[in-house]
Amino acid sequence: MSTRVSPTEQLRAEIDDLFEVSEEGRRLGDTLEQVARLGARLLLQTALEAEVTEFLCRNRYERRHLAADARAGSRNGYSDLTVKTTAGPVTLRRPKLRGTTTQFASRLLGKGVTRTNALESLIIAGFVRGLSVRDVEAALLEALGPEATVSKSTVARVCEAIKDEFDAFRHSDLSLVELEYLFLDGSHFRFHQGATAEPVLVAWGITTTGRPVLLHLAPGSSESTDAWAGFLDDMARRGLRPPLLAVSDGAPGLIAAVELRLSKSLRQRCLIHRARNLLARVPAHGQSDVKRDYWAIFDDIDAAPG
Repeated sequence: MSTRVSPTEQLRAEIDDLFEVSEEGRRLGDTLEQVARLGARLLLQTALEAEVTEFLCRNRYERRHLAADARAGSRNGYSDLTVKTTAGPVTLRRPKLRGTTTQFASRLLGKGVTRTNALESLIIAGFVRGLSVRDVEAALLEALGPEATVSKSTVARVCEAIKDEFDAFRHSDLSLVELEYLFLDGSHFRFHQGATAEPVLVAWGITTTGRPVLLHLAPGSSESTDAWAGFLDDMARRGLRPPLLAVSDGAPGLIAAVELRLSKSLRQRCLIHRARNLLARVPAHGQSDVKRDYWAIFDDIDAAPG
């Protein structure tokens, strides 16, 4: 890849490649886990580069004489920086500068950050709290201490960039996606301390070529029929055609919405949800045998017990 491509653009390309390139034996869960890890790196890398933009008062490749209040100095490549988190090491590309009259020091990477899970705390808190300027600053203060505060303009720039990318994802064209399987589920999160958990509705699928694809994300006040029907309508307006098979849990609102909006598609109860419900009614000493026989039914129907 060209050296003129920034680390943030490289990370975005890696995320796109995870969904665009189908690899033999790759499970959807593994793909989504890799996307989450790359997304964490992308958030922090974007913040680092935003700090440099603020310090120099001009964007990458912008001429100094064309930028108002530009500071002396220029970007001079990157150096690797490994940060330890509870999820494992995260490698960032720390921007380097030359020709500056004042030494640049990142306020994001405070003292001791490589020995803590501060970055992980920042990412989780930032996303869960809605990525507002005030909340991200609070997360930074909690994670890194008062010496590592980031200016409001830097936080706002990072939040705006992420919001723009998410908005582009929510309105992207789905007319060329040919689905075999559509998976629908809701996960509940507490967006603010002390608040009631609220659902985030999620849709992903497997195309006719076997490629996993993330289709839609949206907050919902509930998992009612109306909420799920509106969610499915959003994807239809973006051009998504009905899949061969829609997979859901047993939530009545979701089932009703699928039957209303995807009446031409087959519907199946999620095998994992069904397995969890089944095992919850089996004594602990018998769960391993039941689980083995349960999956044998679907892994090899000819050799299935019974």
